[in-house]
Amino acid sequence: MLAKDLYHETVKVALTKEGWRITQDPLILQLGKRSIYIDVGAGKLIAAERGAEKIAVEIKSFVSPSPIRDLEQAWGQFFMYARTLQRQEPDRLLYLAVTLATCEALFNEQAGQLLLAEPDFRLIVFDPKKQEIVRWIV
Repeated sequence: MLAKDLYHETVKVALTKEGWRITQDPLILQLGKRSIYIDVGAGKLIAAERGAEKIAVEIKSFVSPSPIRDLEQAWGQFFMYARTLQRQEPDRLLYLAVTLATCEALFNEQAGQLLLAEPDFRLIVFDPKKQEIVRWIV
């Protein structure tokens, strides 16, 4: 069985509060003979004129002694997952979900700003205590 991130259930609750329906937990993609597990797949029905909006969410807790190491791992996973999604489900957008504290501490520094400057990078910032999404950064 796969280990879930510390905030896995919290992010699911936060997404549900915003009207998202969890469709796959985890979202499993095939990359050749390998499987890739993205924490959550969700779909949200938008106005009929716009069709259906679908996202995938990779949740990261950033609790290791080295925030830079956590950022490196998250960065690598995010872009590997994003490229795989582009090939298999091009209508599904990938987001990285982090706590408000992580966003304020790490993503305001130069290291985090590098990632935020990437054109295809998307971030969900959530409050773990309120179990709510605070910000969507695209």
